[in-house]
Amino acid sequence: MKQAKPANAKETREATERENTTTQTQGPTYALPMIPLPELVIFPGAITPVLVGRQKSLRAMEEAFANDSPVFMVLQRSPTIMEPKQADLYEIGTVADLLQPMRLPDGNVRVLAEGRFRARLVEIARTEPFYLAVVEELPETYEQDAETMALERVVRQKFEQLVQGSRSLPPDVLMTLSTVEDAMRLSDLIASLMELKPTEKQELLETLSTKERLQKLAVLLERELQVLELERRIESKVKEGVSASQREFILRERLKAIQEELGERDIFAAEVEELREKVAKLKLPDEARERALKEIERLEKIPPMSPETGVIRTYLDWLLSLPWNKRTKDNLDIERAQQILDEDHYGLKDVKERILEFLAVRKLTDKTKGPILCFIGPPGVGKTSIGKSIARAMGRKFVRMSLGGIRDEAEIRGHRRTYVGALPGRIIQGIRQAGTKNPVFMLDEIDKLGVDWRGDPAAALLEALDPEQNNAFSDHYIEVPFDLSEVLFILTGNVTDTIPPALRDRLEIINFPGYTEDEKVQIAVRHLIPKNLESHGLKREHLNITEPALRQIIRHYTQEAGVRNLERQIQAIMRKVAVQVAKGKEVSVKVTPSNIAKFLGPPKFRLGEAEEQDEVGVATALAWTGVGGDVLSVEVALLEGSGKLVLTGQLGEVMQESAKAAITYARSVASRLGLADKLNEKTDLHIHVPAGAIPKDGPSAGITIAVALVSAITGLPVRREVGMTGEITLRGKVLPVGGIKEKLIGAHRAGLKVVILPKENEKDLQDLPPKILKELQLVFVRHMDEVLPVAIKGFHEKLQATVTAPTPTVA
Repeated sequence: MKQAKPANAKETREATERENTTTQTQGPTYALPMIPLPELVIFPGAITPVLVGRQKSLRAMEEAFANDSPVFMVLQRSPTIMEPKQADLYEIGTVADLLQPMRLPDGNVRVLAEGRFRARLVEIARTEPFYLAVVEELPETYEQDAETMALERVVRQKFEQLVQGSRSLPPDVLMTLSTVEDAMRLSDLIASLMELKPTEKQELLETLSTKERLQKLAVLLERELQVLELERRIESKVKEGVSASQREFILRERLKAIQEELGERDIFAAEVEELREKVAKLKLPDEARERALKEIERLEKIPPMSPETGVIRTYLDWLLSLPWNKRTKDNLDIERAQQILDEDHYGLKDVKERILEFLAVRKLTDKTKGPILCFIGPPGVGKTSIGKSIARAMGRKFVRMSLGGIRDEAEIRGHRRTYVGALPGRIIQGIRQAGTKNPVFMLDEIDKLGVDWRGDPAAALLEALDPEQNNAFSDHYIEVPFDLSEVLFILTGNVTDTIPPALRDRLEIINFPGYTEDEKVQIAVRHLIPKNLESHGLKREHLNITEPALRQIIRHYTQEAGVRNLERQIQAIMRKVAVQVAKGKEVSVKVTPSNIAKFLGPPKFRLGEAEEQDEVGVATALAWTGVGGDVLSVEVALLEGSGKLVLTGQLGEVMQESAKAAITYARSVASRLGLADKLNEKTDLHIHVPAGAIPKDGPSAGITIAVALVSAITGLPVRREVGMTGEITLRGKVLPVGGIKEKLIGAHRAGLKVVILPKENEKDLQDLPPKILKELQLVFVRHMDEVLPVAIKGFHEKLQATVTAPTPTVA
């Protein structure tokens, strides 16, 4: 071989020095132009076409032709690197001669590379204007023994099998192969002809032992033969399937011609004709009719055994079964509606009034568009059941759909027909279930919709619920606009905070308050007990639950705003009675407070009660929870210490801030009384609200904390029969709070006699039961100076020299 001519005398001298000073080399070294190959491996003895396009590679090729020199060709580790460094190249490549260059129109050059011998890349001596590499020739080993001869025969045989079965390898290569007697060259030639990954070819190139190279080739050839056999099987199956389909099509066409001659109709053709007649009878909108006829034409053209026919049949079934023009006539008799609402539900006066107003406006205007009602309230207060009553009052069909936990937008809008098993969304399914286009459609648990990568169901509901655009609701499956403007949508939820603002803006919120104790008793007597007596197979003479027993169940066995748990407790009693009746015994059970534990076990809940005696530093606050009103004790203790403030009882941030405001006000009172030393830097202040396992928050305990503080400072006791609620400011003003109705009911139940309320809450007494207004003395105040004389014994006398308390207003 010819060594490349270095660019100048200096390079010649450096190359010679490297050759003389290298001690670890196994063969001679050369300084040659280098061409990195992105995805190609050149083998010795093989002629391989190479496409050269990079500037440095083109210059290296020109240098080789100009000096009649070979080049060093080596595989890159990554094909995407345009200017590779030595670390980006494999260590072993091939020294090759370049033949027959041909320039292409795009500027690239196609050249033939004839591999000469393997070589190791020692270093890259220069990178400009082309790569000049110092390479070391690698000697190959050839073990001429029986095993090598056997491997050679196996490789020849397997390669011949591969050529005979492969379409990419021409048979001529076998002629070339027969002239090669050297096992070393044979292995390189076969490796260059096989369709292998560049990394697999590089591994063969780096294998210097002929025996090892033949062993690896035998494994790779066996793998390729197995792949070739699999390809044959797959191709055979495909041909069989195509042949079967063609045969079936031809036979069906012949059958169709025979049936036409005999005057008979094909069953499939009869089905298609039946669908056309159904479309003609139905009064479909123009767009729906066009889509149906188009799908019928597709169905007619497709072979009956094709999977697509099932998809089209299912789609046509949905499209033609929707109530495009079917509607029920509204019954807007307001008196009848009121009677039905009163029959089905006790209480809920404001809710019933709003529903009657809605029906009255619809009757007078005869407009289909209207507000979307949204019932918000705690569980078990009758939101879903009142929707059924509205449907019964209007004479409409009722459909209910639960939105809780839905996270996929397709649940609302449907899946596109490209998906296997696609179906319309829940709204279209509900319309089909109702059979009319104007049902009462209740969407339960709107506040529990979820959002994830599958879309936002709440956003998909916007189109369905917006009266301005739901006359053309588009379902992804049906793909034809459907008019939802006549549907009366009613949504329910427990809270409004989690409803997206864009959706909440389209809703008219109607709040469902929790039931009072009296309302729960009446609901149990009028509805729950009669309904469950019938469902348990009992008669009225079998069981009598007294009203005091019902109150005992409500107070000590349930803790809820609705009546679900109350109904469960009633059912538990009835089951025990049903066991006795089923045994054939004469049973007549009367449930009273004295024997209720026999049926339900010991009490499960404890309601707050008034203090047993007047105490210093203990005041009674009114609380409002999701299950009704209750009373809480606020305890204050002054201790010698370092001026620390301790707040216990799981108090929330707002309640802690309210306590700090009360402390500031109490300091001003102590200063006026000359008791400032009671709250100094050596006094620890501990405020505790019992029932520490229950979190508490809100500003309404502000005046209660202030009263307990002043009591602890002055040593005067707080009246046990007085309860209070109201927010306090630093100046002692009393601000209004919420939940007045529930708080007063809880105060009455706890046995309080006097309740102190903010003056601005006087307007909130409209819905209060007359019995409570009669038995509670309500004191309305604007400032703490009006609160302290009412709540603390002897406070007026203690302050008469310094404080002039305004006369409180008594209701």
